[in-house]
Amino acid sequence: MADDWSRYWRAPDAPLEAMYAHFERHVYHRHSHDAYSFGVTEDGAQAFSCRGAGHTSVTGMVMAFNPDDPHDGQAADALGFTYRIIHIGPDLVASVLADITGRPAGLPLFTKPVHIDLVLARNLTALHRALLGGASALRRDELLTVAIGSMVRRGAAGSLPGSATAPPAGIGAAARARDLIRADPAADISAQQLAAASGCSRFALHRAFTSAYGMSPGDYQRQLRLRTARRLIVGGTPLAEAAGQAGFADQSHLTRWFTRYYGITPGGYRQAASQAA
Repeated sequence: MADDWSRYWRAPDAPLEAMYAHFERHVYHRHSHDAYSFGVTEDGAQAFSCRGAGHTSVTGMVMAFNPDDPHDGQAADALGFTYRIIHIGPDLVASVLADITGRPAGLPLFTKPVHIDLVLARNLTALHRALLGGASALRRDELLTVAIGSMVRRGAAGSLPGSATAPPAGIGAAARARDLIRADPAADISAQQLAAASGCSRFALHRAFTSAYGMSPGDYQRQLRLRTARRLIVGGTPLAEAAGQAGFADQSHLTRWFTRYYGITPGGYRQAASQAA
């Protein structure tokens, strides 16, 4: 990937991360984040699928992903794309919104993955440059408040839904499988064991799980393993040990999937965490 590059930044005291990258060859595997992700395409065009449809973000457009929104991504042409993206934990978003409104607020829901809005692009770019540029904590917090406030006012369509809606068919089996995977993501559980525990066939479970969570049980398990590895790496665990504890066969296995999901190697992520500390 000689023409691909990325820079990563992580806050030492808050669920806040940012990446600046240019990709021509890199293809993101379908994944999601446990945070809100707001991106600005600085140059070129990025094609991705999200919520059952294909989208393209070109120069100046803003991307908005809710927590656990499955998506992928790649360059739309041979010239590639350059983009800035910020990941903000839901608790931090809720805290900022409470400061803005003076009262507890529900978490925002972004129904459109792509927005054409110069104000949003400008505010997110200013925050991103401050984060990677080593701005003071006060400046960072001020720009964070402006960026979140404008994203919610101009881009959100309401609040994240609760559990009041009727569950789709098969959600019970999918939820049982999800709970089993989440109980121990590193466990080596077969598709047959998962189906038996969920009370349905392997095919029915795969279809129900993918419908409910936007990815297969195997991808969901791998994603949880990667999140475990991220936490271990931030905590100072050596990469080889982090790979084993998270459920990967070895460090090279972790590196391959970590890069496909996040666009940065585990070593690069460790360096960003070390600099933050």
